[in-house]
Amino acid sequence: MSTLIERAERILESAQSGEEIEVFLSSGVDTEIQAYQGAIENLSTASSSGIGIRVLRDGAAGAQVGTAWSGSLDADAIDDVLREARDNARFATEDEYLAFARPDGVEPVRLDLVDRSVQSTPLDEKIAMAIELERLVRAGDTRIRQVDSANYSDYIAEAVIVSSAGIKAAYERSGAYVSVEAIASDGSNDQTGWGLSAGRAPGDLNITEAADDAISRATRMLGAVKAPSQRCTAVFDPRSAATLLAIVGSALSGEAVNYGRSFFANRIGEDVASPLFTLVDDPTDKRHFSASVFDGEGLACRRNVLIEGGQLKAFVYDTVSAKRAGTTSTGSAVRGGIAGSPSAGCRALQLATGDLDQAEIFRRVGNGIFVESLTGVHSGVNPISGDFSVGVTGLMIRDGELAEPVREITVASTLQRMLLDIVLVGNDVKWLPSSAAGQSLAIEGIAVSGS
Repeated sequence: MSTLIERAERILESAQSGEEIEVFLSSGVDTEIQAYQGAIENLSTASSSGIGIRVLRDGAAGAQVGTAWSGSLDADAIDDVLREARDNARFATEDEYLAFARPDGVEPVRLDLVDRSVQSTPLDEKIAMAIELERLVRAGDTRIRQVDSANYSDYIAEAVIVSSAGIKAAYERSGAYVSVEAIASDGSNDQTGWGLSAGRAPGDLNITEAADDAISRATRMLGAVKAPSQRCTAVFDPRSAATLLAIVGSALSGEAVNYGRSFFANRIGEDVASPLFTLVDDPTDKRHFSASVFDGEGLACRRNVLIEGGQLKAFVYDTVSAKRAGTTSTGSAVRGGIAGSPSAGCRALQLATGDLDQAEIFRRVGNGIFVESLTGVHSGVNPISGDFSVGVTGLMIRDGELAEPVREITVASTLQRMLLDIVLVGNDVKWLPSSAAGQSLAIEGIAVSGS
């Protein structure tokens, strides 16, 4: 890590009069394994490194920023990136709100997000995990006719961000995952189910749990029918609830609010959700797979309460969106790797834990629909207007128990209405490799369109 910092700081020495430089360096190693029919179908272990440079120049009507990047840390490649970033800055549009982050006095938390056993675990053991995962699914139920893919993957990565504005940040992270997709058949139709286990290292993974999850999700959907059209309570399982929370989180971006692309705009202090709904973005909670010490601009990550007891409290900001809104960064810059520029976003959303398990939620709902998976989210959800209309698969809830499986149906409402209509929150929190953790949520008044 210190080598990357020293390298980045040397680049800052090239800053010319009237310009600021920000350097983002990253490196890592990852492994991907795919098993099929008891053998390895694909295997790759790769090292990667890269650099992204932003150059800021002051203009008459505001700053100009030029960006360039390379997937190499060779000296010639770095020189080319710096030269290109400078050229791009000269032709960039001037903007009075453009600025680089500056230290804000918030001390970074201490987080250990790396497990070195990712590197020390022999490759043969990783291969064996993928093969065993496939075997467990194939042997777990006679109705499983195929395993589409059984995968193992891991990574260990490090990054540094330094700038002539005084930023100096370094962080590391590791992760390991197994996933499997099973296809079940009853002779007349096929259904798929997907299982996952994730952790910081191979030793954290539960292969049996991933296999059982895939088998259960595939087999219990056999015989699925269209549900009758109705308005009822929908119980979202933790995975689908996490997707819902991630959508809500995108509308809590200060950048989206600034440009009028959020249904939360101009609603600070209003009741926007059920009193059961308290949502925080907390990258300092190491249980999140996206936890981090620093944000995408090198500021210390921090816990931000966004909605508390149903009341909208705050948005998340990076430096530019905060300046545009007349406030300060919340340490919430995210960026898509070396080629990306920072923007405001949530990275570790979590809903306050309820006090009910999923079975008790079913009992209290009585009759409704259990939403196990969502399709068409990108086209069916509008974070500006809040319109929500997506395809789902799942099971009906009848007399407090899961009943027949259903598919080819649509659930519809608005995000505004859904947040207000949350009636039950589960205690079954699932930490997922995404921007949100999830738990069971019961939302009343959902329109179901089926047969």
